[in-house]
Amino acid sequence: MRFLPIALLFATFMVTGCGAKPPPRWAEGGAPLVIAPARWDRGSENAVEIKPNGTVTEDGDPIFVIDRAGRVTDDDYEPVAVLLPDGHVAGTDNRLLGRVGVANAAPPEAAAAWIAILPNGQVLYFDEEGERSNGGVWHGCQGPQLRTCTLVTHMIAMRHWSDRHRGGVMFGVGIGVGL
Repeated sequence: MRFLPIALLFATFMVTGCGAKPPPRWAEGGAPLVIAPARWDRGSENAVEIKPNGTVTEDGDPIFVIDRAGRVTDDDYEPVAVLLPDGHVAGTDNRLLGRVGVANAAPPEAAAAWIAILPNGQVLYFDEEGERSNGGVWHGCQGPQLRTCTLVTHMIAMRHWSDRHRGGVMFGVGIGVGL
């Protein structure tokens, strides 16, 4: 009976020790974000919403959570990524997940943006050849909230990117964006 606490401690260590390592700066957080209600109408795709508490939903279902310190968790509050102060997005196990500026974002290992959000909220995607496509429109992303919306757009697009680059980044955000 007295070995039970040691066995429980060991089992806890084994379960948590085998998981993904949180992104760098996870404890202190990264770039400050403004969290306010916003909605991304994506045409034929389900709408994405940012709730006041940082929960991001698609068609009402939670897909991930963001906080004011630039951290992104899955819907079970497990670490996924952190937006660092220099704009890099760091994922679990110290994986680079691209860069996010105020109104544009680039995928991992790319020099050019793949997403831009215009002042009117319109989302533009850019393919490898620079061709533009419409990604819908954000409502409620003016001013300091714009970078938050850009991060959300980028994280959703990363799901599609990771599907195409299986050897690279993978995380469980749960939805994709067709480019």
